[in-house]
Amino acid sequence: MLGLSTRQVKRLWRTYKRAGAQGLISQRRGKPSNNRIAREVMQQAIDLLHSRYSDFGPTLAHEKLTEVHGLQLSRVSVRKIMITEELWQPKKVRKPVIHQMRERRACIGELVQIDGSQQDWFEGRGLKCTLLI
Repeated sequence: MLGLSTRQVKRLWRTYKRAGAQGLISQRRGKPSNNRIAREVMQQAIDLLHSRYSDFGPTLAHEKLTEVHGLQLSRVSVRKIMITEELWQPKKVRKPVIHQMRERRACIGELVQIDGSQQDWFEGRGLKCTLLI
C-alpha cells in the first residue's frame, strides 16, 4: 500500500521503535541540497547576466554563459536567476476560451448552412453574383 519494499518497511519500523515518530523524519530536513550551485558560480552568473545579457531571454543567456564563459548551469537555473533578479518575466498563461455549445437539432440535416461565395453564375453574360443556399 505504501509502495515501499519489505526491507524499507522493516528499516522504518526499527527506526520507529528506537526513536519514535521523530525518527521517521528525514535527517536531511533543513539542510541545503547536495546539488546546489556554488555561491561563486551563482554570483559570477548574476554579474554576467546584469552586465552583458540583461536583455536576453533565458535560453539564449544560458547558451552564451555556457559557450562563451564556460559556466555549467542548467537552462532552468538561468531562468530562475533571471526571474529573481528581475531581468526577465515569464509570460502569463492565458485561460482557455470556452465556447458555448449549441443545442442539437431534432433531425439529421436540419442545421441551416449558407454558402455566400461570389461566382460567375451567368457565365460572362452578367455580373458576378452571390447565391445563398
